[in-house]
Amino acid sequence: MKTLIYFAGSTLLLALGCAGNYPPPTQQMADVQSANRSATELGAQSNPQAQLHLKLAEEQLNQAKIAMAQDDNQNAERLLVRAKADAELAVALTRDASANSRAGKAVDQSNAERSINAEPGAAP
Repeated sequence: MKTLIYFAGSTLLLALGCAGNYPPPTQQMADVQSANRSATELGAQSNPQAQLHLKLAEEQLNQAKIAMAQDDNQNAERLLVRAKADAELAVALTRDASANSRAGKAVDQSNAERSINAEPGAAP
């Protein structure tokens, strides 16, 4: 009976020890770095809102690296989730600004062509 109790107790301690070991979030870190790179390549530095979110993502990435160095992988993963969201928001804001700029140029070009093709004396 004592052997069974010792065996069950040691199994429980082993299971608890393994459950407490949180794996490093290396894939999440790679995802954040990729999103940061995308935002930078798209020109997030030229959009103030995108620039802010990119900076936040970079700060959270650095904090996650520190947390991982301290074996606080669970906190690191939370930071990386936030960092990825900020980086993806920077990408979206940059793409939105670019699309709005292209749309404005297209409208201007259309208006210019319309005025060139208008007949003299015709009502607009």
